Amino acid sequence: MTARVTGCARLHFGFQNLSPERERLFGGLGVALDRPRVVVEADPAADVRCTAAASVDDETVAAATRYAERAAALLEVDGARVIVERALPRHVGLGSGTQLALSTLAAVARAHGREPEIRKYAGRLGRGRRSGVGIAAFEGGGFVVDGGRPTEAYPVEGAADGVSSVPPVTVRRDVPEEWRFLLVFPDVPPGKSGNDEDASMRAVLRRADPAIADRLGATVAQRVLPALAEENVARFGAAVSTVDRLNGLWYADEQGDTHRPPVGRIIDELADSRGVFGVGQSSWGPAVYGVTTTTHADAAREAGTRALERTGVGGDVMIAAGRNRGAITDENKINRKN
Repeated sequence: MTARVTGCARLHFGFQNLSPERERLFGGLGVALDRPRVVVEADPAADVRCTAAASVDDETVAAATRYAERAAALLEVDGARVIVERALPRHVGLGSGTQLALSTLAAVARAHGREPEIRKYAGRLGRGRRSGVGIAAFEGGGFVVDGGRPTEAYPVEGAADGVSSVPPVTVRRDVPEEWRFLLVFPDVPPGKSGNDEDASMRAVLRRADPAIADRLGATVAQRVLPALAEENVARFGAAVSTVDRLNGLWYADEQGDTHRPPVGRIIDELADSRGVFGVGQSSWGPAVYGVTTTTHADAAREAGTRALERTGVGGDVMIAAGRNRGAITDENKINRKN
């Protein structure tokens, strides 16, 4: 049986708390996007082999191979022939690692007629140590807030590579159909990942101001969630921009400013653009997002292109919709070819 899985990118707006002085750490919020996507295909086999389309780089193939080997071990199956047909840009703020890991797990499981059990195995694939947004986006799409982790359960120094559970979803809502997201990808080095990201996060946790967490909690509860419930795009955009800026205060020492250079200049260029209702940096960047609508999408795209030109940075611009369904359902999110 051949299984083909399509996973979605996600934006990460930030965390609600990074101070060990509060009861729970992290608590991410973000949104699933309909593009770009990752596509992984698998057939059952006696061992694990992984290949990819010409557009997929060698490092992605190597990562997919590791995920497939781990998935086969966790599922107690022999192996699989895995093909990565499409991959997300790596380490730009779209959740490429989590989406590749979970898509590979799901493809291998389905190829063997098994349920992927995403929440059971995600942590054992090294995903969900801090944020549960990407896992929740894979499962059900939409706008997501996760509950983070009890502070005493997450060692600030030397956090473990794997975890047995992932952060629970506390809020999940559909993204309004008319909303769109401007994506700007500047041609600069990728964001932090792996050991560098772990070291930076530990440094942030050690000195995070707990007062920022209090402001973030109020922003999420009193501004972000009501704006989403009322489908008020202007208020939602302004609220997630506030979440972005407050998170940037925590990260400033680790990334060189409230936003990593030159992302801050791009955000400044976009801040007052017509049709862009909120702007920020997704995760460690360098991806920049803007909140817009179908009516304003063309103006937002032009603003993104102009922002790159004015900052003297090359790059790409696209418009994405929210994705209100996950990669796996009982219907057609995994397409099997016989």
